[in-house]
Amino acid sequence: MSLSASVLLATRLMLITEPGAEADTVQTLDSAQVQALIQQYRDSAAAGFTFQHGTVELENGVATLSLPAGFKFLDKAQSERVIVDLWGNPDASGVLGMIYPEDQDVLADSSYAFVVQYDEIGYVEDGDADDMDYDELLKQLQEGEAEENQQRKDAGYEPAYLVGWAAEPFYDKDRKILHWAKEIKFGDSATVNTLNYNIRVLGRKGVLILNAVASMSELELVKAHVPDVLGVVTFNDGYRYEQFDSKVDDVAAWTIGGLVAGKVLAKVGLFAGLAKFGKVIIVALIAAGGAAWRFFTGRKKNAEPPSPPATNA
Repeated sequence: MSLSASVLLATRLMLITEPGAEADTVQTLDSAQVQALIQQYRDSAAAGFTFQHGTVELENGVATLSLPAGFKFLDKAQSERVIVDLWGNPDASGVLGMIYPEDQDVLADSSYAFVVQYDEIGYVEDGDADDMDYDELLKQLQEGEAEENQQRKDAGYEPAYLVGWAAEPFYDKDRKILHWAKEIKFGDSATVNTLNYNIRVLGRKGVLILNAVASMSELELVKAHVPDVLGVVTFNDGYRYEQFDSKVDDVAAWTIGGLVAGKVLAKVGLFAGLAKFGKVIIVALIAAGGAAWRFFTGRKKNAEPPSPPATNA
């Protein structure tokens, strides 16, 4: 992490722990003092969270998570603390929890987490899954960037570019699980791209969402763990895909292709306030280093970091 990035992070951490402190104080610290402040806060923050293991009932009653060995779960209230207080986002509505690898804490460098959400969009029909041409879909998404990026620029945000599939979309029709990953570049001068790894588990009334918060440098780490995470979700009785009743249940406006395109994410509670700028996404800013800088990429140009979250691609 560069000294300037470290100073920005240290300033934020100091203001969290000492609300009455002067931000300019950090500017007078040398590199060693800044790093010590960051490490002190990381140690304190890591010790303040309580994780769950094994079987976890989500608070909304829709599904149960069965975590394999090597993973742990942070509940809704604590996840909101991470997303709002540590990552600097204004809102964490819609978040049900976070799944972490067992050996990682909430502020570790070179770490990732799956943010768990549920979107009650209705029953997603999967009849188009076998016919999807994901190369063509990628091309269409990239062709639509110019208009979306103009809207971002007009709103004072940096442009976002879909570089390509970091992992090509795959739909498991038997288990009703869709997963894929996008490589995204935020800003014209960005030298490090970000990773958005998506898992959608289809249910009777909506989709259970697992979004990996990571960097492109962590792609292989995430991909190695995806097979373990794919099987953690079980919808509770009354919410299972096969229990769909056309007489009483709503059919979603989105199909498999729509989920991959990302348009459904504009309705997700997390960062819904930015939906007017485009589709909502969970991203990570790597240049500053570490999990504490997640979601900062979409900040307004020349704005004080790191309040505004990123917007979707």
